[in-house]
Amino acid sequence: MLSSTFRIRQHGVTLIEVLVTIVILAFGLLGLAGLQSKLNVGTLESYQRAQAVVLLNNMAERINANRANAGDYVTDETLGTGDSQPASCAALAGAERDLCEWSLALKGAAEKQGADETNVGAMVGARGCITEVQAPSTTPGACAPGIYQVAVAWQGLHATRAPSVTCGSGNYGEETSRRAISVQVAIGLPGCK
Repeated sequence: MLSSTFRIRQHGVTLIEVLVTIVILAFGLLGLAGLQSKLNVGTLESYQRAQAVVLLNNMAERINANRANAGDYVTDETLGTGDSQPASCAALAGAERDLCEWSLALKGAAEKQGADETNVGAMVGARGCITEVQAPSTTPGACAPGIYQVAVAWQGLHATRAPSVTCGSGNYGEETSRRAISVQVAIGLPGCK
């Protein structure tokens, strides 16, 4: 008689165990979904940084290839998203053409998608800046190479620390959403001693 009473009290315990298991499994799956979302954001951020490095190196190489006219690459305004560069660079030459082509690359013209051929080949809101850090000087005894800073900025997907590079500053809402990388290009003066 004791065993039948004990069995009656045990009804429903298995159902509670199953419900607890389902709740634990649901929280685990929600955690995995959150992790997957963060991984996707991280992957896109890393893709954008890789694209920025390619575009940054592209312009640094163009300046190095046209060393005699390096000063012509300095821009007063940012290039890329929202600039006034033409849609075709065919009529331009020298530094003007390089800047125009770089602007189109920053706008994503290297890769198009869909019937309307939307640019998708660059970072979100990509902008580029070229500034003169040090003017070249051929003064005897004080020869100094020209130093130019090439920078690329774009819209990040989550807040981080604001970059110290000023390119694109004020164009992305909070500064912690702006991403920027830069490189300095030194143009030596072979005639200086």
